[in-house]
Amino acid sequence: MSGLTHFDDSGKAHMVDVSDKAVTSRIAVAEGYITMSPETLALVVEGRAEKGDVLGIARLAGIMGSKKTSDLIPLCHPLPITKVAVDLTPDADLPGIRISATVKTTGQTGVEMEALTAVSTAALTVHDMVKAVQKDMVIGGIKVTLKDGGKSGRYEVK
Repeated sequence: MSGLTHFDDSGKAHMVDVSDKAVTSRIAVAEGYITMSPETLALVVEGRAEKGDVLGIARLAGIMGSKKTSDLIPLCHPLPITKVAVDLTPDADLPGIRISATVKTTGQTGVEMEALTAVSTAALTVHDMVKAVQKDMVIGGIKVTLKDGGKSGRYEVK
């Protein structure tokens, strides 16, 4: 299973042993978006959604989701997260909400999955909060845009 670290020599899934890896400062940034009609976006931006402050609640959901990543992704290590920041930015050109999450830790493995989970959870929360007025919203573009720290070094989407 060349290059796939979550499989042992016989092809069985396993949690990677990170005990010999150096403890380093690590950061990951992920982004994504949720598209919606201009009318739904206005409802969110103007704070008129029935369920309340869509962006504020989605931000908290993203932070909470990041902290629960190892509970959701079977082979993910539980990590001592030192920072999670989730930004939700209305974008009339989509139209929709752009979502970015930054996660930091000092540890033996990276936080890319935590950043991706934060973005995903925030996007799902936006969807949940306004699905009563629009059922065909689309979540997409979720990807890691920055990862730094550890043996593999820096990765950044330019």
